[in-house]
Amino acid sequence: MINETETSARWAGRNNDKDRLRDRIWGKLMSDGVNVGPVDSRIPNFAGADLAALHLSRLDAWKNAKVVKCNPDPPQIPVRLRALYDGKILYAPVPELTKGFPFVRLDPAVLEARGVQFELAATSQGFVEHGQPVEFEEMEPLDFVVVGCVAVSRAGGRTGKGGGFADLELGIFRELGKVTPTTPVATTVHTVQLVDDVLLPMLAHDSPLDYIATEQGVIETKTAMTRPTGVAWDFVQADQYASIPFLNDLRARIEARQA
Repeated sequence: MINETETSARWAGRNNDKDRLRDRIWGKLMSDGVNVGPVDSRIPNFAGADLAALHLSRLDAWKNAKVVKCNPDPPQIPVRLRALYDGKILYAPVPELTKGFPFVRLDPAVLEARGVQFELAATSQGFVEHGQPVEFEEMEPLDFVVVGCVAVSRAGGRTGKGGGFADLELGIFRELGKVTPTTPVATTVHTVQLVDDVLLPMLAHDSPLDYIATEQGVIETKTAMTRPTGVAWDFVQADQYASIPFLNDLRARIEARQA
């Protein structure tokens, strides 16, 4: 049984309420037997991730998208695989942004010409090996964004594993004009990851969800939450600057563009 007053999560301590909520969801996935592999301190993989990706791919917003960004975690392998088979340009971040470049670009036509199987390219090891490294500024405008979540609400609230990577990425995209206020933001989760709206209050720098795809179908949140307009640099943690090699340089480049 998970003790909600304690947490062993890697990024615990930034928000105690969200720490407890993440622990509860990780424990629920395991107690219900719908986890696939370990869950603690992760965007948890779950039974039915392929069905959730299928439901997501049936959205008109997905069908119309030519350029998709997707998080690098295991439960979204089916999402990345569908993007490639659907002929979309796919951007995926280096896991935890720990290399000197933030993203890779995957063009399914290039992969096919090189004999790289999409099933390999959809994995984090595969896309880092076979994708084209790119800087944020080099990326095309994004038509559809997929983020990883631990818990979500029908109102569009979300929390990841606590590292702040998704909100930081989205803030940078907005600073650089890679996403607009109408760019859809979606996730795939198991239904046990859905929580009451009041359990997921969103801060000013948090990005809400437009779509939540589960193994049962898609929830369109019609969120009324305010979307950030850029990076809330005051909320970027010291450990993020320490662990993300390019972040200081990127901030300087963004601020120089705005000067």
